[in-house]
Amino acid sequence: MEQPFAHLKVVELASVLAGPAVGLFFAELGANVLKVENRKTGGDVTRSWRLPNEKVAQNQSAYFSAVNAGKTHLFLDVATPTDFSKLLDELADADVLIVNFKAGDAEKFGLTWEFLHDKFPRLILATLQGFESNPERVAYDVVVQAETGYMSMNGTSDSGPLKMPVALMDVMAAHQLKQGVLTALYKRDVVTQKGSWVISSLERAGITNLVNQASNYLMAGHIPERMGSLHPNIAPYGDTFACQDKRHIVLAVGSDAQFAKLCHVLGHADLAKDSQLQTNVQRVKNREYLNEQLAPLFLQHPMAAILESCIASNIPAGAIKSLDEVFADPFAQSLVWETHQNGVTSKRVRTAGFVSGD
Repeated sequence: MEQPFAHLKVVELASVLAGPAVGLFFAELGANVLKVENRKTGGDVTRSWRLPNEKVAQNQSAYFSAVNAGKTHLFLDVATPTDFSKLLDELADADVLIVNFKAGDAEKFGLTWEFLHDKFPRLILATLQGFESNPERVAYDVVVQAETGYMSMNGTSDSGPLKMPVALMDVMAAHQLKQGVLTALYKRDVVTQKGSWVISSLERAGITNLVNQASNYLMAGHIPERMGSLHPNIAPYGDTFACQDKRHIVLAVGSDAQFAKLCHVLGHADLAKDSQLQTNVQRVKNREYLNEQLAPLFLQHPMAAILESCIASNIPAGAIKSLDEVFADPFAQSLVWETHQNGVTSKRVRTAGFVSGD
């Protein structure tokens, strides 16, 4: 089956995570993605971001593999006239250029939007920034998580502020930039026949993806406290419970009807009629009492058994799995993308999916 982007050429002048993740998306769906790396510095810095037990013989890390599989790699120093000319040759038939330059680098390298659009009118320039409000400032994911409110909300009252365990700002910024590129491709091919300049930033992605937490503040003045996995508006949602076999289950009960089903599954249907727990508002208000009632009930059941009963009753619940348990599942295994290049085997989780209607 022909991949939907088999006709596209994408040149990537980006490093670390967010920019390369955009290039990866197009590579997964068949595009010819050329990753241009800095010859003077040895390439993308994440090539050296290895775990302690990783092999050091290869100029690559598992982190690097996560967003750079399926690409062709070209090492250039675009500050030199010869390599700059080689880059322009590659851009001559390219559809998309992805960059995450530091402030001033586009001008220094001679790769401004004005220059590129004049020379390659159909080229789409996808620019990723860090702090959009202060382009001079160095932006890494954890810093942006801190400055856009995520760390203040994440963790518990005892733990203090915590970052998310993945580079969430990079992931969200990549999605936003990807959406912009797809829109620009449609606009070019259907409407204008000309390229566009698409811009996203880690800072913008962080703020715009606060969604309900942002609206809770903007409309009600609510500043979230660190609640662990709990939800400020719903209970029991994000509440976790130990089961008889010491495994843990998490609940996402979003309605009074689901709570009544949960009480029935746990063998205490009368709990749903408790005056302190009958409605979601009451359960949120009396969350501590709610958990005191539920915790001993879960301890009476093995996790797999109670989870099976919840699923059968359409009660949103899930087992808390470690990564070895996640990838023991056949579906997770089906998402693993293995590539072999220059004697190096890379494994990563595929993000894109496409099914032909023909």
